[in-house]
Amino acid sequence: MNIDNLSFSSNSALSDSFEWVYELEDIGYTGWEIVQEGSQCITSENRHKIVEVLETTNLYLSMHLPFSDMNLAGLNPGIHAEVLRQMKYYISLASDLVELAVVHPGYLSPYGGKVPEKAWDMNIRSIQELCNTADEYGISIAVENMPNFPMIFGREPNEMLRMLSDIDRENVGMTLDVGHANTSAMVEGFLDECINKIIHVHIHDNMGKRDEHLPTGSGTVNWEYVKKGLENYQGRMVTELSDLEEGRKSIEFLKQL
Repeated sequence: MNIDNLSFSSNSALSDSFEWVYELEDIGYTGWEIVQEGSQCITSENRHKIVEVLETTNLYLSMHLPFSDMNLAGLNPGIHAEVLRQMKYYISLASDLVELAVVHPGYLSPYGGKVPEKAWDMNIRSIQELCNTADEYGISIAVENMPNFPMIFGREPNEMLRMLSDIDRENVGMTLDVGHANTSAMVEGFLDECINKIIHVHIHDNMGKRDEHLPTGSGTVNWEYVKKGLENYQGRMVTELSDLEEGRKSIEFLKQL
């Protein structure tokens, strides 16, 4: 595991300031993954603050597209159109700041559960549209595997591989979320079956039941297997945690692996 390419991400940072980002390099991080949620979301008003961070640090920036209230498999035309509009807007707004954007696959709504193939097709077409927009700016789309939640796409390796095959775009790959995979006892399966599709990695821990986003080494993830499975991986690894202290703990654990 190459911890030189380690980024930090938190969707728990709710303040309007990005002052905390300036502490990342002191802790040992070389990157920041900005989450398009709440006060962290890139807007025309706060974009200059993010540019300032990048100009005054050596941090590498990646972006996590929004996921709250966002369903790429949604079958309500008006709402679905707005979901895509917002995601495309954020891609364009950050087009000169990032090279990779993470996206969650869609899920089955009550209506979608009655017509799952329609929902699947909508999910595929939606991600294709995002890939097409991202391609205009030289950005890759990294589709993330999901935790063991009912009705959501992307919980198993074979489904992720089918999804990427159906999307069929040159600039699409997979974000392996180790913590998500652990909730389904599929860390080994994802590493064994999907390694050639992984272009981005999220790391955090849990006790194998819920998506707890604990510091690495605090749960049941088999980190020795993760280390072995990612020994040839040279891309970004992003710790998704609540605060900087958890980030510090995670780095110390990873250094000892």
